[in-house]
Amino acid sequence: MDVDLIVKNARIDTRDAAHPEASTLAVLAGRVVALDDVEGMSAKETIDLGGLAVLPGFNDVHAHSVWFGTTLIEADLSAVTSHDDIYAAIERQAQHTAEGEWVIAAGYNPVLLGSTHPDRDRLDQASGGRPVWIKHASGHSGQASARGLQLAGVIDGQVPTMEGGLIRTDENGRADGVLEERAMKLVQDILLPYPLANLERALELATEAYAREGLTSITDAGVAGGWIGHAPAELAAYQSARDKGLLSTRMQVMPVMDALGPIDGHDDEPSRRGFGAGMRTGWGDEWLQLGPVKVFTDGSILGRTAQMREEYEGCPGYHGYLQDDPDAMRARIMDAAAAGWSLALHAVGDAALDFALSAIEAAVQQHGRPRVPNRVEHGMVVRPEQLDRLAALEIACVVQPSFIPSFGEGIRAPVGAARGRISIRARSQLDAGMPLAFSSDRPVAAGAPLLGIQSFVQRLTEEGQVYGEHERISVDEAVHAATVGSAEVTGQQHAKGRLAPGQLADLVVLGAHPRDVDPGEISAIPVRATIAGGAFTHREADLG
Repeated sequence: MDVDLIVKNARIDTRDAAHPEASTLAVLAGRVVALDDVEGMSAKETIDLGGLAVLPGFNDVHAHSVWFGTTLIEADLSAVTSHDDIYAAIERQAQHTAEGEWVIAAGYNPVLLGSTHPDRDRLDQASGGRPVWIKHASGHSGQASARGLQLAGVIDGQVPTMEGGLIRTDENGRADGVLEERAMKLVQDILLPYPLANLERALELATEAYAREGLTSITDAGVAGGWIGHAPAELAAYQSARDKGLLSTRMQVMPVMDALGPIDGHDDEPSRRGFGAGMRTGWGDEWLQLGPVKVFTDGSILGRTAQMREEYEGCPGYHGYLQDDPDAMRARIMDAAAAGWSLALHAVGDAALDFALSAIEAAVQQHGRPRVPNRVEHGMVVRPEQLDRLAALEIACVVQPSFIPSFGEGIRAPVGAARGRISIRARSQLDAGMPLAFSSDRPVAAGAPLLGIQSFVQRLTEEGQVYGEHERISVDEAVHAATVGSAEVTGQQHAKGRLAPGQLADLVVLGAHPRDVDPGEISAIPVRATIAGGAFTHREADLG
């Protein structure tokens, strides 16, 4: 039998209960065709791994690929340690920006600088008078310079209030440049849409970076509309990137609810919401597929815009807020479910989670459970009774372990110790019988899957403090989350997550298995190669 690839002399962790370990694997037409028994097979390429560890390819079920890719092009503020660092970065970026064009920066995490923000006028000085827009790492706020605010129509002393958003002001009623949630639209209406060629380039850069980290599958959690989209035709950029061979990873893409519109149907049919041609969750193939529809119900804890049942620490009477009228959101959710869409509801605070659970439950009662599971994105604070309800309704709760080392203390401070104990849950999800997946929310937080595995195990904050010791899981459980669990949450367990005959030949070659190193060293394990569909997407020069 002629095959495309044989991997031999490896320590293969298949994640398949029927054949948990192997030393040899054969690939034909992008799928695994044999484990160990390759007698009589000849291959176009045979690679001897000399005892290296092999796992199924890692799968990040909540990232933002176009957003991440654009950060690789824009000014990077992720490592700044002072406001002067920000001004210097803006000045450098301005040197490559035409007069009158916007200077755009990304990755700024205000929490790391005491939740402070650069001066709007100093930003204009640094940019040489060009308007400046800084994207905060959370994605739920940004900052404009004074010139940027002027172009966005924000006039000092006449700052309007907004549904689902806030234009921040100082004690004199002067806008300080920070725009929260839906207020960001004031600037985005000027900057968007991005040219499709730019989006294709962003996807190329992002997926190349993913492959270097062992990722073979990604779910892009929100495209084509809202404050998180980059162009109405963002899905077309994905399709073009795929056609041009620019994608190094498989992609499941979530359109945001704003991208869907009413669909005319027969008088006897319920009202529906979707794409005009009727495409819905599951459309596509193994390289590019439509995922659930993404709905933002609230904001973020870092920005104190997530909706909490109890008030924020140090903010008497303040609970955060929903991003829209709940009845209007619920109506759109029901219409999308009627059109066959799975639901992915962003709900960070526990009050927003109450809304999300009720909305999904109503949709399931009326339209049944979809093949691709319904989901809650983040579920940062989850009360015990909510955990039980998630399990009973078979709703996946997609958490981000890397939030803990990135800004765990920045989360714990506004929610307090008690709510900190019921946030970013992992062990309790498994104990409740729920699937647990890996996700990063990149570029909001660091996205390397090995760091995510380490964070699931250690749960150490940016200050080295334990965040919820009772929610720690084992290395084996964390690896399972990044492979099998992620496949289950995305409804793709029939094709990926394990290395077994018939499964996609998506795998990662590591310098060591995560269980064989100290937990604090997991993120430092070298990724020697990544293979998607039997083809190398990353390969160190000395391998094979």
